[in-house]
Amino acid sequence: MASFTFSQLSPTAYLERSARVFPERTAIIDGDRRFTYREFADRSRRLAGALAARGVAPGDRVAALCANSSTMLELHNGIPRAGAVIVPLNTRLSPAELGYVLEHSGASLLVADPQFAATATEVAAAAGIPLVLAGDPDSEYEQLLAGGEPLALPCADETGLLALNYTSGTTGRPKGVMYAHRGAYLQALAMAMHTGLGTSSQYLWTLPMFHCNGWCFPWAVSAAGATHVCLPKVEPARIWQLLRTEGITHFSAAPTVLTMILNADEAADGPVDPRVEVQTGGAPPTPTLLARMSALNMNVTHLYGLTETYGPLALNEWHPEWDDLDADQQAELKARQGVGNVVADPLRVVDDGGADVPRDATTVGEIVARGNDVMLGYYRDEQATAAVTLADPDGQRGWFRTGDLAVVHPDGYVEIRDRSKDIIISGGENISSVEVERALDAHPAVVESAVVAEPHEKWGEVPVAHVTLRSGEEVTDQELADFVRSRLASFKVPKRFVRGELPKTSTGKVQKNLLREQHG
Repeated sequence: MASFTFSQLSPTAYLERSARVFPERTAIIDGDRRFTYREFADRSRRLAGALAARGVAPGDRVAALCANSSTMLELHNGIPRAGAVIVPLNTRLSPAELGYVLEHSGASLLVADPQFAATATEVAAAAGIPLVLAGDPDSEYEQLLAGGEPLALPCADETGLLALNYTSGTTGRPKGVMYAHRGAYLQALAMAMHTGLGTSSQYLWTLPMFHCNGWCFPWAVSAAGATHVCLPKVEPARIWQLLRTEGITHFSAAPTVLTMILNADEAADGPVDPRVEVQTGGAPPTPTLLARMSALNMNVTHLYGLTETYGPLALNEWHPEWDDLDADQQAELKARQGVGNVVADPLRVVDDGGADVPRDATTVGEIVARGNDVMLGYYRDEQATAAVTLADPDGQRGWFRTGDLAVVHPDGYVEIRDRSKDIIISGGENISSVEVERALDAHPAVVESAVVAEPHEKWGEVPVAHVTLRSGEEVTDQELADFVRSRLASFKVPKRFVRGELPKTSTGKVQKNLLREQHG
């Protein structure tokens, strides 16, 4: 191989390119603050220099307790440019939970936005590490940048550690998921391509940047030379305001956030213009939700992924000929998780013996994955890494076991049936909680639902439905049961209905573990 053939890949290269090509284009809108790509890159380089001057060495971990802000975007570039590793912190964790992540990651410095000052001060003191607060022009963070010498260390090893993202910990202590420079570079490129980001795009940050490094969109948006529109917290009224005034073209969110947007009073003002490309992950969006979004001129693409896969590993790649189908058929197709993204290895769905299930849309197996956009492994936890590894028959390479149960359609598209732990076994029959939830969510009085198992003396387990009703709506248990029974087999009908708000993680996932605890 010639000496000029190969360069190490790192997602920080995207900002550097856009600073050269689009120096005066608006890169970031953060409330009243706006930064061009020239300013964005300069501030990120100065951050890298300031971190190095503070003693942060290559390989050190720097934690970030930030909202969706210009600071968080700068940290996504400045920390790697110092050769260090970014540790994004879930802003909704308790001080004790944050303390565990700081200790486990070995973070040597914490940077925080001002709204988290009290918590950041507490956890930094407990961990015995310095804290840098961002905020107004007189903040320590701004002073650091003002005095920092620009630094942009080249990536020494594209397979080296770029970021540590901690899982939500719904089944125990959170695990540190290791991201590589190469994986994030390729994933960002895939996100930019699949979502159609371009130089005129305005990306609204409804997705937490701390979640899977914002699905790698902090780098994808910059790669396209598009504009980051920061949103510190999810407020439907504010989202609608920005949709109608800032020319928003893209945003990403869990289906629960889409439900909030749909049910906001501002939705009554009608469709948005221009058309908005929406990416959603997490629980499968119902056909009802997809239809309502389409009526507001929002095109929803269903993505599938995990923290362990840099966010979206797969997407529902739309075929133009499907545009000729009726609305119900299109909604059913859009609810599928789809196929691997452009940088991913093909997904497999395997049975208990590791063999591929038939493409019959019926046989359920577990999704397994491998390739460039799958984690390096769990940080300081070889046992946990081994537990999610499915060995190949040849013993040379393995597959990451996702724990998601799915079927494969004849066209190769994957559709999730459930998480393996969410399957309800009643009288020897398997009941998919997702299938029951989709039936319930189609009821006009239901905003969203979650179905879990409850122990039963005769049947072993029976399904129980937790439902959130639309404001002002009333519906009896019998009416809900009859509605589900009209769509599904009788044994799948919930035996009990519990009304109220569903508990969720900061990324919009329903915390079924908390619901299961209520039922013993």
